[in-house]
Amino acid sequence: MNKIQICDCTLRDGGYYTNWDFNESLVINYFTTMNAIPAITHIEIGYRSKPMSDYYGEYYYCPDHVLRMAKEYCPNQQLAIMLNEKDTKIEDLDELLNPCVNYVDLVRLAVDPKNLLRSVELAKAIKSKGFKIGFNLMYMSQWSGNKDFILKLSNLEGIADYVYMVDSFGGVYPENIKNALETILEKINIPIGFHGHNNLELGLANTLSAIENGCHIVDATITGMGRGAGNLKTELLLTCLNAKEIISVDFNKLNQIVTEFENMQKQYLWGTNFPYMISGAYSLSQKDVMSWIAKRRYTTESIVNALQNKKNNLEDNYIIPVLINEPNSKQIIIIGGGSNTQKHAHALRLYCSKNPEIVLVHAGTRFVKLFNDLSNRQYICLLGAEGYKLQKVISNLNFENIKCVLEPSPRKMGTILPDKLIDITFELRGITFINEYPDTLLTIAFQLAIELKSDNVYLFGLDGYDLNTDEQMLEVSKENQILINSFLETEFNLKSLTPSNYQGFETISIYSKL
Repeated sequence: MNKIQICDCTLRDGGYYTNWDFNESLVINYFTTMNAIPAITHIEIGYRSKPMSDYYGEYYYCPDHVLRMAKEYCPNQQLAIMLNEKDTKIEDLDELLNPCVNYVDLVRLAVDPKNLLRSVELAKAIKSKGFKIGFNLMYMSQWSGNKDFILKLSNLEGIADYVYMVDSFGGVYPENIKNALETILEKINIPIGFHGHNNLELGLANTLSAIENGCHIVDATITGMGRGAGNLKTELLLTCLNAKEIISVDFNKLNQIVTEFENMQKQYLWGTNFPYMISGAYSLSQKDVMSWIAKRRYTTESIVNALQNKKNNLEDNYIIPVLINEPNSKQIIIIGGGSNTQKHAHALRLYCSKNPEIVLVHAGTRFVKLFNDLSNRQYICLLGAEGYKLQKVISNLNFENIKCVLEPSPRKMGTILPDKLIDITFELRGITFINEYPDTLLTIAFQLAIELKSDNVYLFGLDGYDLNTDEQMLEVSKENQILINSFLETEFNLKSLTPSNYQGFETISIYSKL
C-alpha cells in the first residue's frame, strides 16, 4: 500500500457555507492544529479567483496576507489553492499565481471532463511557474456515460502531479472506486487522488476503498464541512487510519478545532439529509439542493418532489387548468403570515362580514381557518407543499367559496397537491408585473390581484422583518420589497391595513374602516 497523503480542504470546500469568510482566530487555530498533525500532508486554503460580480469572501480570493499567514502557521504542510478551469484563462495566471510563488506548492484545477484537453494548456502555463498541478476531474458518478475522456488522460503525462477522481454528486460506491482506479491506472502513470462527498454517507467507505486500491492522496474536511452534503470528516478518517496503524495521530491536538467547527455546524447545518441522499443517488446537482435548503422557503417534500422530477426528466408532474374568466373585484385584501393577522383578525372578520363583495387572497395557508366561515370569495395561494399544510385541517374547512392558485407552469419545485384540492386548484397564466420573479406566495398574490382587476389592493398581516432577523429571513424580506416595488409601478392602488416594515405604500388602520 502506498504511503497515503491527506489533503484537508476545510476552508475551500467549507466556504460554500460561509461564503468563504472565516473568523481569523478560528483560522489560526485550524492552521496550528493542522501543522501539529503530520498525517495531514496538504492543506487547501481556498480558491484564487478573478474579481466576481457577486460577493465572495476572503478565502475565495486568498489575498497575499492569507497566503503569508497560512505559510507562517503551517510550515510543515504543502499548501494548495484551487482554480476553476472554466473561469481561468492563461492571461489571468500572472495576476492569480505570481503572489503565490513563495507560499503555495500545489495548484488544483477543477475540471469538467469534457474540457480535459482545453485544461492541458492552462496546466502547462501553471507548471511553468514552478507549481505542482492537480487535475480535479469532476462528476465521477457520470463517468460511465462519458468514457471517451479516459482515453485522453494520457495527455496529462508529464504535466499532472495528481489526477483526482471527484465524486461531485456524492453518488459513487466503493466498487465504483475500485473499477475506476483499475481503468485509470491502465492508462496513466500519475498519482491518483480521491475527493468524495457524503450524500449517501459513503465518504469513509469510498475513501478507504480508494486507499486500498492504489490512491496516493485523499481529501477530507473538519466535521465534514463542505458543499451540499459535505465531505468525509477529517477526524473520522484520521481515527480509522490510526486504528489500522497506517498513521499515528495525537487526538488531543485535534479535539479543540473539531469542537469549534461543530459549534459552527449548529448554525450552518452542513451534512447529509434526505434530499441530499436523493441527489447523490441519481447524480443530481448539490448546488440546487443547497440553495433550496439555505433559503428555508422550501419544505423537504418540495425539494424531494423537485428532485424526483429532475430524475424523471419532467418539467412538472401535474397539469393544472389555468385560472380564467374570474369575476372582477373592487377590493382585494392580501392576507400575510405575520403576527398582525392573528392580532387583528377580529377586525378583518367584522369588516368582511359587512362587505361580502371583498375578496380575500391568502398568501399562504397559515391563517386560512380564521376566515373560513365568511361568505366572501377567497383564494389560497399555494407554493411547494403548502397544500399539505391545508390537508391537516381540510376536514374542518369549507371550500364552497374557495379556489387554490399556483404560480404558472412549469413550477421550479414541481407540483404537490393533496387529492382533495385537485378539483379546486388552478394556475396563473403568467406573471406580468415583474420580469424575473422569485417563486413566492406574494408573487402569486400580487398577480392574482392583477387578474381580478381590483380597484384597491390592501395588505393585511404582511409585517416584514426587523434588523434583528436572521440572514435568510432578511433575504426573503428583500425579495418581498422588490415585489412590492414592482407592483407599485402598476396601475393598482396598494395600501396596508396593519403595521408593516415594508415601504413604498400608505398604511391605514383596519379599524378606520369599521
